[in-house]
Amino acid sequence: MQPQSHPLFVAGPGRGSKTLMPSDPGGRPRRKQRRSAVKKPVLCAVVGLACLAGPALAQDPGHATREDAVAIVQKAVSAAKAEGKEVVYSAITAKDPRFLDRDLYIFVWDMSANTLAHGSNPKMVGKNLADATDTDGKAFAQERLTLAKTNASFWTDYKWSNPQTKKIEEKSTYCEVYEENLLCAGIYKQ
Repeated sequence: MQPQSHPLFVAGPGRGSKTLMPSDPGGRPRRKQRRSAVKKPVLCAVVGLACLAGPALAQDPGHATREDAVAIVQKAVSAAKAEGKEVVYSAITAKDPRFLDRDLYIFVWDMSANTLAHGSNPKMVGKNLADATDTDGKAFAQERLTLAKTNASFWTDYKWSNPQTKKIEEKSTYCEVYEENLLCAGIYKQ
């Protein structure tokens, strides 16, 4: 005996033709609900993780942020307090990984703009940059020295050569004054 034809049920693949399975309105057999019950939570979890990871993935991993600059300068100041500034300044110039982060490096000036340490270019050590200007003629060094006289920490903006791209780029540099020295790190604006 054949099962009666019904718009919501069709003969299924079971034993004989007596097994009925629910069908969709188009008459096709529906898939078992168990599969979709497992797939939905997994899909929701994947979509949720993608949404949470979006901002982190959008940040360029090759370029440091303002927060990174502040953190690495504070790390250098703390190390100078703990280990002695001469030891830390030598480590900075020797490119100690503690003081490097992607395109971020530490440099140190005295209050006359004499370079005491430089994490990107050791040839800068010993050079006086008091009269340095950027490509637009901005006297950023004098600005930095003036700010250092009245602020424990500050930011300056200017254009400088990016050691990674070898191009002149806009840069924001964060500095903290420690024992009459300026410990600084700058980010290249992208």
